[in-house]
Amino acid sequence: MTVVDLALQAMPVIDGHNDLPMALRARAGYRVSGLAADRPEFHTDIARLRAGGVGGQFWSVYVPSDLSEPEAVVATMEQIDAVYRLAAAYPRDLAIAYSADDVEAAIGGGRIASLIGIEGGHSLATSLGVLRAFARLGVRYVTLTHNHNTSWADSATDEPGVGGLDDEGRAIVAEMQRIGVLVDLSHVAATTMHAALDVATAPVIFSHSSAHAVNGHRRNAADDVLVKLRDNGGVCMVTFVPPFISAEVAAWATAADAEWARLGLPPAPSWWPAAPRPGQHGDVAPPATAGSFLSALPGSDVAPPEQFRPWLAANPRPEATIAQVADHVEHVRDVAGVEHVGIGGDYDGCDRLPTGLEDVSGYPRLLAELASRGWSQADLERLTGRNILRVLRAAEQAAPEPLWPRSPAR
Repeated sequence: MTVVDLALQAMPVIDGHNDLPMALRARAGYRVSGLAADRPEFHTDIARLRAGGVGGQFWSVYVPSDLSEPEAVVATMEQIDAVYRLAAAYPRDLAIAYSADDVEAAIGGGRIASLIGIEGGHSLATSLGVLRAFARLGVRYVTLTHNHNTSWADSATDEPGVGGLDDEGRAIVAEMQRIGVLVDLSHVAATTMHAALDVATAPVIFSHSSAHAVNGHRRNAADDVLVKLRDNGGVCMVTFVPPFISAEVAAWATAADAEWARLGLPPAPSWWPAAPRPGQHGDVAPPATAGSFLSALPGSDVAPPEQFRPWLAANPRPEATIAQVADHVEHVRDVAGVEHVGIGGDYDGCDRLPTGLEDVSGYPRLLAELASRGWSQADLERLTGRNILRVLRAAEQAAPEPLWPRSPAR
């Protein structure tokens, strides 16, 4: 067996972020049947999760951040229901998990632990009661913002609002840690990252972000933040989203944005979690990437607008690579330490992934790249799952009033 095989056998991948619930809403009307294998319209199915060595998955229950807060609460409830129905439909493969012990029990039983993360504080409707209700439903992290500011926290992709966190935002962070909900700093502004880390009393996470020093995208974490994250005991789960990983892809997206705007084309459809809208930059890139986005979706039968095709033909999109992802992983390790890096692919939340990481079967190829750079089995295990398990357990132990339910699997 290779070092990668040994690492995955000892500690399967626990991925920080997968948008399959929203993809199911958009493409399948929330139908969870037929996901055992052979679903090319998604990045994710059970067979490919198994092939990728996945033992745990935080399923994102994302809803668009330009919904009104009451609408966002309802839509998030529907997303949570989809995760429960997904696990119920595949009881031999998936197990709902709420705690680090639940995750370990699911993996020990040969199943994929399924955890829930809310992507965006707008889903809380500025209510501690709603936060506590979600915690009682098993939500284990909340990303403080998505692409828009909330009234209490600034997003990386919006104009500055409150200067990071205001008093209400700090109270929400404190309540999350009091009840054992992980604070997720992906999507937030650098000022918000610092403000949350300044007041955090338990480890926090980045569920799907990469290294700003490697590629200066505003969704990535800068070195001064990674140092604070190390001191906090948290983990940065490196994402695979090409504009975050590759400066070449990011530059192409900027040029596409300019051409899309010049042509006066409408924004991408609002039903996709990464699809940008006016004034809103999604995980794919700014609005102009809508044309390439539609043409590159797995299994998509939607062609790019005719006016945009000549530009696409003359300016083919560059591909991100596994080596570039590995560069981000190694940078986080070098700055924060090997105990503070993980994986958060963002599958089914962006249009396409780096070559070799096109779907959830690709994790072993990333690990092989890292092994070729000298990563030991023990360090690969930290990356795949031991670090996020440590953080999850530490947050549980630090919570004076934990609100997650007892796992039905235990």
